[in-house]
Amino acid sequence: MKIMRKVFLTSVFMLMMTSLFTACGSTTTTSTSTPAAKDSAAPATAEASKPKKSSYLIGMSQANLGEPWRVTMNAQIAEAAKKYPDFKVVYADAAQDNSKQIADVENFIQQKVDLLIISPNEAKPLTAVVKKAYDAGIPVITLDRRVEGDSFTQHIGADNVIIGKGIGEWVAKTLGDKGGNVVEIKGLEGTSGQKERHDGFMEGIKSNPNIKIIAAQNADWLRDKAISVMEGILQANKKIDVVFGHNDPMAEGAYTAAKNAGREKEMLFVGADGLPTPDGSIKSILAGRLNATYVYPTGGQEAIDNAHKLLTEGSKLEKQVILGTQEINKDNAAEMLKKYGGQ
Repeated sequence: MKIMRKVFLTSVFMLMMTSLFTACGSTTTTSTSTPAAKDSAAPATAEASKPKKSSYLIGMSQANLGEPWRVTMNAQIAEAAKKYPDFKVVYADAAQDNSKQIADVENFIQQKVDLLIISPNEAKPLTAVVKKAYDAGIPVITLDRRVEGDSFTQHIGADNVIIGKGIGEWVAKTLGDKGGNVVEIKGLEGTSGQKERHDGFMEGIKSNPNIKIIAAQNADWLRDKAISVMEGILQANKKIDVVFGHNDPMAEGAYTAAKNAGREKEMLFVGADGLPTPDGSIKSILAGRLNATYVYPTGGQEAIDNAHKLLTEGSKLEKQVILGTQEINKDNAAEMLKKYGGQ
């Protein structure tokens, strides 16, 4: 009896252990399948692969067309798109109005564009609608200016901090040990380029402790506004050695105001963009209006080329593409005009 009882108890024990391992195995299977079910139900993102199409609609949301540099950006996008017969690009001009640009992007979402290129007017106000497009499965390339967060496919732009620092170093070296009085005419408040160019500039002039910033005002990237801003600065300051405009049109505007006051020969003018167009800064340097500029590539061609890689080849794009820059001054302006296709 004892032997039979021992056999019986052993059998019961083995049956219990078998049931326990079976139950554990069922639990493991359930836990691994649950996340998979969640993943399959998750909303599509812009990184998801899509079947190849015969044609693609690209929405280009531009911050404004009041800056010649942005007109050039659109023109370079249009020229680059000619290489790809399967691309159709439609454009929207926000006219420096955040609400208008939000509505423009909403419209592109409704149109179900295959890809969105956007140069945001301001980072914070445009972040939510860019995220909405991205979360809807539309790849997004931010061009020049950034949005907050990382809900975009790729950002293309030059390093504004490096550009600002280069200009600051040029000012520090040009003014020499005596230093001097500097005016800073800044871009639109709230834009990443404005902040980054200012921060870089302040870093660049650190090497010359005798430089004094006597005035710093916003002109919102616009030439005409820079004229009126500079008029007030000229009235308030009898000695100005250098004017730094955050872009070339503002530097040109400052020059115009100084010339109207008969004071343009008292100071130097430096900007950023370096366009080779008839009204661009390279021609201005050759004409003696500006003294230097730093190249700020539009990134238009890169945006279209990378859009084609993503949409037609299924290539994964780098999150950040940093474009190079170069100083242009009176010594190399003619060479740079030819290099960048000017006449």
